[in-house]
Amino acid sequence: MAGKKSAKLLVFLTTDNKRKLLLPNGIPESVEELVDDVRRAGGLSGNFRIQYQDKDFGDTFVNLTSTGELKDLGIIKVIPLPDEDTTPAQTAVHVSLSSDAAFSTSGETDDTVILSTTSSSLSSRTKQWPKEFPIPSFSYDTEVQLERGNAAFKANGTRLKVSPRMKSDILEKVSDEIYKYKAYPKSSDFCEVSEALIKKHPCLAEPGSWNGCYGWTQRLKTRMGNLRTQPKGLGCPELAVNALKTKAADDAHPAKNVKRPKHGEANHVLSYPAGVTADNLEMEWQVLLKEVKKWNNGRIIQEKMAKTFALRRQEIVEKQPRVEELQERWPAMFQEEEINAEFLRMTTVPLQARFLASLDEQSSQLLQVIRRKGGAVGEKTRDVLKPLDQSVDLNIRRECLLKSLVMYLGEDVSHLIKEYQVVQKEEAETELEHTTMAIFVLRDGDALSPPEDIGLVIDGVEVLNDLSSIASACAMLFGLIYALNLSYPVELKYTFETFQKIVMDIESRQMSRRVQNLCAKLQE
Repeated sequence: MAGKKSAKLLVFLTTDNKRKLLLPNGIPESVEELVDDVRRAGGLSGNFRIQYQDKDFGDTFVNLTSTGELKDLGIIKVIPLPDEDTTPAQTAVHVSLSSDAAFSTSGETDDTVILSTTSSSLSSRTKQWPKEFPIPSFSYDTEVQLERGNAAFKANGTRLKVSPRMKSDILEKVSDEIYKYKAYPKSSDFCEVSEALIKKHPCLAEPGSWNGCYGWTQRLKTRMGNLRTQPKGLGCPELAVNALKTKAADDAHPAKNVKRPKHGEANHVLSYPAGVTADNLEMEWQVLLKEVKKWNNGRIIQEKMAKTFALRRQEIVEKQPRVEELQERWPAMFQEEEINAEFLRMTTVPLQARFLASLDEQSSQLLQVIRRKGGAVGEKTRDVLKPLDQSVDLNIRRECLLKSLVMYLGEDVSHLIKEYQVVQKEEAETELEHTTMAIFVLRDGDALSPPEDIGLVIDGVEVLNDLSSIASACAMLFGLIYALNLSYPVELKYTFETFQKIVMDIESRQMSRRVQNLCAKLQE
């Protein structure tokens, strides 16, 4: 029984305030009892919840719902909660993954919160582009004609003769539905929408078209161009950022330097929330800078970061500041919690939880595909995978899998992960100053020894360190690419495309041939 054996826990009260909690009767049977023990030992008042380090997700702190998750010498963290009589400053949106039941049932964590009520605007989107595009309902007259036309087409193959008024109604409603997901759809998106239209209303198929809907595709492109004109004139940031009057003189051409979402971002550039001005958000930014310097106020930082999201995105996309400038102006954006939150706001998809869960879910199939690889690449990957036979540690398994995946895709793993011994620290610092983007790892032993430090470098600047694992570092680097509006490095373009489209399942309908081949083999 737990009560018969004593236990010790390390309690994080604040970032710089850690205490050892002695439990003579062992770990309590309920969370409430543990909360009381922590409250007494730490002299705490007010409401708080407890998080523990979840080994399955790279030691990420997850809300504690059962003390059965805890073990002797474990680590827990105290998260203050607002008093019950205060009005919550945000709404928590729970995001569940069908592929990861553990995540969906583990409760809300600080890494999976969208601060929607404080940052929402009419231009914000809450969904990714759907797997099957939903064709909306049209006006009553149009729906009646389509119903009759579909019946006639089913009976004798007669196509409906579409009047200009009916055509205008269809294009208007479908374009409005497209805009709910994207302001700048790709050609493949238009093709997908027109095919969905013909599938739902086969009487609209066009004779002489190779797929029956080529004409609808071209009309939708024209209609979307017209649809963007009015909001652009009204100053909608997502569109106004590409207006000629806002471009530099050298870029003052319609098709030059168009700032569109690069990697499937649902919210690329947003308008300010209703009733909020740039001056209001600048004041919030000033408060945020002060709050970042304080301890144990992550909830306030999250609230302020959510409120200033629109301001931050406009700055990053329009001005394209250097990393050093962003670190000085938005230091909170380079914290793990805020990288997760920023990614969630931009894509509507959780970052670290999905990345690790999806990687684990596909690990067995990925290993089979990678091990079947022959030639020189096969030899290299077999060497990288050798530690799997010597250790069952989850972080080592993920590290080996990621390294072998990079090799399988024909890219150099040293471009992504740069490993050094602790005695080479000075040499590492010099080399990293000239590195565009990479993960650095400091070890004091072989590949099976725990790293002394894991961090990220972007444009020669160290932006993050003390990460729990290489897999978590990959997730954080992927998230920062989105947050900083960066392009994938050319030498790792297939690796990051795999992260995006296979691991994270974002914009996965169109892939390069190399990534598509991998995806096909995973589904065999």
